[in-house]
Amino acid sequence: MSQSLSKLYIHLIFSTKGRQPLIPRGTQSDLHSYMAGIFIRNESPAIIINSVPDHLHVLFRLSKNMALAGVVEQVKKSTSKWMKERTGSSSFFWQRGYGAFSVSSSKVDLVARYIARQEEHHKHMGYREEIERFMKEYDVIEYNTDYFWN
Repeated sequence: MSQSLSKLYIHLIFSTKGRQPLIPRGTQSDLHSYMAGIFIRNESPAIIINSVPDHLHVLFRLSKNMALAGVVEQVKKSTSKWMKERTGSSSFFWQRGYGAFSVSSSKVDLVARYIARQEEHHKHMGYREEIERFMKEYDVIEYNTDYFWN
């Protein structure tokens, strides 16, 4: 009998459409909990989810049975609908794209601490600067500012 095994950690980052501050502080905890449930339903449990008003970060373990794009699509679609219902605003949307970066098992704790400190971190660095730093760090040659920021 054969067995398929994987342990893939992903650091996922995406923003609200136009980087508008549409994630109210009072809603963040409930949003994170709701989102964690979606990750579980997609066999891809979240280790940590944190957000600031215009974007969020998630560290999760990607299921061997699910494609990254499918998990992200389910998370964004479901939470967008939830945020519209929760805030009563029909203008809530996520950006079209996202950044997803592999994380070594030895770096999971470091990335989790980074995600936990988002509010403090963004007192010193903007979202765009943060993304561009990730693109350089991970040597993402496909990064095109004309498309990513839509």
